[in-house]
Amino acid sequence: MSEDGKRQTIVPASAALAARTGSSGSLLAAAPTVRELLAFVIAHETYALPLRSIREILKVPPITGVPRAGHDVLGIISVRGRITTVRDLRRLLRMPEAPVDKHTRVLLVDAGQEVVGLLVDRVLQVYRLEEDEVELAAVVGGDVSEHVMGVGRPRRVRRGSDEVEVRGEEDDDILVLLDPGPLLRRT
Repeated sequence: MSEDGKRQTIVPASAALAARTGSSGSLLAAAPTVRELLAFVIAHETYALPLRSIREILKVPPITGVPRAGHDVLGIISVRGRITTVRDLRRLLRMPEAPVDKHTRVLLVDAGQEVVGLLVDRVLQVYRLEEDEVELAAVVGGDVSEHVMGVGRPRRVRRGSDEVEVRGEEDDDILVLLDPGPLLRRT
């Protein structure tokens, strides 16, 4: 209680600053937003999914076919006793098929109510992209499918444990950022 008998509330400095500057205040806007994405290759194109949606990366296990399944459904696998549907991302994106090789992987992706396996040609790395390295689909324009969130253009590449190399615009990779929700709802 204060000297005049009124109750005092102690508020952390960060909350007080946020209340004073508002949600669109310049001080809060300075905090960068970083997106963590797992990059992979399909048909010589680089795609990425949000890292938070990836549960696990597996070498391709034996896949049991399912009669009368959708065109993109390869079958089912058992992952630690749980049955998981495996879908071919090439077929899902209407790309030509390719044989499974030593680089092919199954990404276990959280699809909300279940975990689904996605067959990809090769897994590359995790990218941490800042706001200015991502162009959302609304900005990209054109007739972009709902499963495409946008395009990522990473500028920084880690070499070793702490060295960072900044690359020029002409060397930038382009990542097609996929939204797992709409992507896995496609039939």
